[in-house]
Amino acid sequence: MAFAGALAPFRKRSHLFTGVVILTLLVAGCGHPAIRPPATPSAAVEKLALKSLGYTIQAGAFANAENAARLTNSLQEKGLVATYFVARRGLYKVRFGNFPTKEQAHIRAEDLLKAGIIAEFYIVNPEEYPVARRGELGEAYLREELVRTARSFLGVPYLWGGTSTETGFDCSGLTMTVYQLNGLDLPRTSREQFATGNPVDRSSLEKGDLIFFAGGGNKVSHVGIYAGNGEIIHAAGKGKRIRTDPLAKGYFGRTYIGARSYL
Repeated sequence: MAFAGALAPFRKRSHLFTGVVILTLLVAGCGHPAIRPPATPSAAVEKLALKSLGYTIQAGAFANAENAARLTNSLQEKGLVATYFVARRGLYKVRFGNFPTKEQAHIRAEDLLKAGIIAEFYIVNPEEYPVARRGELGEAYLREELVRTARSFLGVPYLWGGTSTETGFDCSGLTMTVYQLNGLDLPRTSREQFATGNPVDRSSLEKGDLIFFAGGGNKVSHVGIYAGNGEIIHAAGKGKRIRTDPLAKGYFGRTYIGARSYL
């Protein structure tokens, strides 16, 4: 597929446990049963970061998102976890798997090649992800990369998130993909994403934080990525395209329920 510095001392955070799920494009996320926000635990609980991805397989080069989605679906039908992304404007690729060694990734890719599922492949090393450079370049660098990746999806049709191209790239499918393209193993559903990471005060939001909304009562129903300057990037819904919206206005201002950091 194509897409630690010190914590800022004044961020108002408490701590939650982390979960690990890799690219599980199950029918989940925004359209799945929402949950009430968990109670904020004691600040004494140790903060845990998301795990980094291992070796992944990248395949395909498509001029339109629909064809990339078809390959993604084919891989899912083989029991593989996969997503697709914007390699550059007008070019989409697919990335899948999470292997502890390069040899294991290569064996799996060769099997898929022989089966005719993929025509070519590239093994992505963990060192190639932006998260691998966080220690050298700092947390601000990684946050900028998360937003840059999210912006690369702007204008892309809502096509992810399910077992067919008709079911759409739901909101949590976008956030998961953005994090995993940067080497961080973010869980798949909005429920899991909300329960993972560290609560962030609304006045202390930083780029790359995830922001959650409750469309009906006090229940999580939507998620987007904070892009700075009071804006979020999100998958708005089936039939729409990935877009930015102001956080403080309209639906988002009324339904904001909390934010999480994973760095």
